[in-house]
Amino acid sequence: MKQSISEVVTADRDSVESAMEAGSLFAMAVNSVNETADVIGLEDYVRSILAQPKNSIIVNFPVRMDDGRFEIFRAFRIQHNNALGPFKGGIRFHEDVSLDDVRGLALWMTLKCSLAGLPFGGAKGGVKVNPRAVSKTELCRITRRTIFALGANIGPDYDIPAPDVGTSAQVMDWMMDTYMNLGSTLTGQSQLNVVTGKTLECGGSFGREKATGQGVVYVLDSLLPDIGLDVGACSYTMLGFGNVGSNAAKLLHDKGSKLLGVLDHAGCIADEKGIDAHKLSDYVAKHGSIKGYPDATEISHDAFYRIKTDMFIPAALERMISPEIAEILDTKVVVEAANGPTQPAAEPILLDKGIEVLPAILCNAGGVTVSYFEWVQNKNNETWTLDEVDRRLRRQYDGMCDRVHAAREQYKCTLRHAAYGVALARIGRVYNQRGIFP
Repeated sequence: MKQSISEVVTADRDSVESAMEAGSLFAMAVNSVNETADVIGLEDYVRSILAQPKNSIIVNFPVRMDDGRFEIFRAFRIQHNNALGPFKGGIRFHEDVSLDDVRGLALWMTLKCSLAGLPFGGAKGGVKVNPRAVSKTELCRITRRTIFALGANIGPDYDIPAPDVGTSAQVMDWMMDTYMNLGSTLTGQSQLNVVTGKTLECGGSFGREKATGQGVVYVLDSLLPDIGLDVGACSYTMLGFGNVGSNAAKLLHDKGSKLLGVLDHAGCIADEKGIDAHKLSDYVAKHGSIKGYPDATEISHDAFYRIKTDMFIPAALERMISPEIAEILDTKVVVEAANGPTQPAAEPILLDKGIEVLPAILCNAGGVTVSYFEWVQNKNNETWTLDEVDRRLRRQYDGMCDRVHAAREQYKCTLRHAAYGVALARIGRVYNQRGIFP
């Protein structure tokens, strides 16, 4: 008996969901897409397309370590969707990276690029390695071998990697150099824009290092007044003090916000009078963590989460706000500077307590936006000033926040559903215009 289209879509959706790891980032992302699709009335075929990546690439490769032995490494590259343009997304180096998590991050990148109005689709990559446990020369060889193994699966007009957790501008330089040595000698083109997030010396953009943190601050400038808060008079705590957290904290410090506590992989510190984010950033750059910072008091994790603040900013890894943490948070706003920091079971608890949640695909879209700026500059052999980059980023964020605000008013929904709704509606319009081949 022939099935109807709706029956096929439903069956396909069931098979996709059954293949997902329970509680994974991919499951979180797909569930959020399905929830929002119901809110905005997205066509079933579009949500079915988005419920699985277009391409999933797994490569295994040997690398000679400094002691002469060979170690096998595994890398993933998920190319989720390219309806809006070339695949775009970071590559993270982390010992716990998994295929399913990278799938979730790639889906979020698709939504993030759509929300930001960029001509990019979503991708993400990961290499199972602890970058802190290998030497610089080993890290360089792992990086180069990753790009060699990916081969033609990346390219400046096809799939453009960028930094993520555990990777840096130096790593991006190695990736670019490897790709150029493998391909540019044949084409005669420089292909600097095969990756973004490079150092300035190697074709990077001014403002890229602080871009994600800068985007967080632009969101707060736009949305906090609707919540009755002034970013220049807010107190906050920061979960994670890496690139995103430290840059956001320094920018907030300059605006007058007060940092009351910080938690990173080494511990927690607090000071009711406020922590100088610039001094703390300098300390972390020298010592590798906040542990031992002399101008604050060491506290427990439980005490950190109970600090009364205007804002709580998770800027570390995913799924760090559990229901137990949500129960004890004493804040007015959760600002998702990291990807997927709020576990699905925790969000209703936050909302029931009257805590507003500013979603990650809005808050941390600054990184991919300035990556786009870098890609354009490389493509056109241009160099923009920092003021020009900041001006363009601010304009992008003003547009994003306006679209999210309008969607919230239209659908009477949470900010997360509003942000997802804007992103999904754009992708839906593109599929409606282009049609499905053949």
